[in-house]
Amino acid sequence: MTTSGRPCMPTRRLLLAAAGASLAAPALAQGDWPNRPVRIIVPFPPGQSTDIIARLLADDLSRRWPQRVVVENRAGGAGAPALEMGARAAPDGYTLVAGSIGPLAVNPAVMARLPYDPERDFAPITNLTLVPLAIIAHPSFPANGPQDWAAAARGAAQPLDLATAGPASGAHMAAEFLAHSAGLRFNMVHYRGSGPAIADLVGGTVRLMTDSVASALPNIRGGRVKAIGVMTPARVPWLPDVPSFAETILPGFQAFGWNGLVAPAGTPAEILRRIQADVAAALAEPAMRARIDEQGMLPDPQTPDQFTAFLRAEIARWREVARVANVRLEG
Repeated sequence: MTTSGRPCMPTRRLLLAAAGASLAAPALAQGDWPNRPVRIIVPFPPGQSTDIIARLLADDLSRRWPQRVVVENRAGGAGAPALEMGARAAPDGYTLVAGSIGPLAVNPAVMARLPYDPERDFAPITNLTLVPLAIIAHPSFPANGPQDWAAAARGAAQPLDLATAGPASGAHMAAEFLAHSAGLRFNMVHYRGSGPAIADLVGGTVRLMTDSVASALPNIRGGRVKAIGVMTPARVPWLPDVPSFAETILPGFQAFGWNGLVAPAGTPAEILRRIQADVAAALAEPAMRARIDEQGMLPDPQTPDQFTAFLRAEIARWREVARVANVRLEG
């Protein structure tokens, strides 16, 4: 205020200086990114496939960037609490979320009260890996391929039991999708994770199961279970003699798990492009690809636009499967 009581008007020079400072501040913040550690929130416990790929990436990016990348595990609640935390984080590139088919694509289809919107609250960066899925069986099951499997299901007096890693898990939804596509019905037997389910499969309590190839591979190689068919469009390198359902009874069929990377909505595009480029470079490294192969996964880098389209298609796919199979979770 002046002594006359009239407000002081800033000069044109001051206005231009203030405007320049406001424009330069975000540019400077983005230009020197990252100038502090970056965290990747993982909605699962250590050792799960999303956690494994997140830690491999964190190690690689920590060498590429001037700051460390750390993994923060926030397991529980079907991944919803972790995704909510990521959605509410500052959109500055310092918080990323390693999501997967469950929290990012299945939850919107099966949970009515989801505390985040995967399309509205996140900026997709890239997919990371595909996780092939398979139908596996106890050695006594009278089928060795998709055709025999379908025939056994159709000829059964009542729906056959089919074990899953839990209700609305990626394995469960893939099993529902496969059954619906083939015109078959199964009695879904849900376990608390893949481990207890495959233990019962090996023991003969159940004789069919949907599982990731990575999880099932040791028991397949050990002869404790057998692989009926894989749900990827083509055969997978770890099981070259096992046909896909697409090449046998369901042309075009595909269902798989996946792990992707997102950031809070509003994260600057320049930072998203930088992260995507560096992640793609990391996934192209021979050593990284070998480590991913050891985990039974396939590298699947995408551009932000490609991953956006992929995510939308996956949400639509599993929403329709949930509707047809009447799959719902409280949340």
